[in-house]
Amino acid sequence: MKSPLIAISGDPHIGVFSRAFEDIAIVHPEITDEYAEALSSELSVEVVKTTIQGSRIVGSLCAGNSNGIVVSGMVHEDELELIAEYKDVFLLRGGMNAAGNVILANDSFAAVHPDMPLATAEEIGSFLGVPVVRTTFGGIKTVGMAACATNKGILLHPRSTKEEIESLERICDLPLGLGTINMGSGLVGAGLVANSKGYLAGIETSGYELGRIEEVFEFME
Repeated sequence: MKSPLIAISGDPHIGVFSRAFEDIAIVHPEITDEYAEALSSELSVEVVKTTIQGSRIVGSLCAGNSNGIVVSGMVHEDELELIAEYKDVFLLRGGMNAAGNVILANDSFAAVHPDMPLATAEEIGSFLGVPVVRTTFGGIKTVGMAACATNKGILLHPRSTKEEIESLERICDLPLGLGTINMGSGLVGAGLVANSKGYLAGIETSGYELGRIEEVFEFME
């Protein structure tokens, strides 16, 4: 494996600008060839280039699993048509529509912003085909940025409490670990893009942090 460290236009918060699933990764159209090729190679995915609601921060605006993708309800029609070529799509409407920020999901579970209406949370769980819980990680409500989940493990904000961890353990049995990204940031979802086959980390990530990522997601050789 080549070095997993990378940036997007010098920005180490790669999870804000891209979102990986098991088979595809969504990135904004201005992404560099270097980044697209790294995603394709390290995560074994097809790279789909699009904006969401005209924005480059596609990682903050979509979430999901192998069953489908939840995107901001403000997505443009042409963007929606492109994404729908690859997966079923659920539109997250209302004020809490930055799906990648407010949803953490894999093929086993979904965790959502604690203030999300219960009916909406249940709709998301039904669409993705997984149990869902409203929670925080490290007291942070934007669970999609405070953690990163693959089908092999979940890396959580380092200040995640026993109660927050137990909320996940009640609905999934994957390995859970606490960690940071980009030299001490607890917003691991903002600086890490991963699936069960590989990962990329923000360029400021330390060797110790990489070791923790590889341990939790079972990439240790």
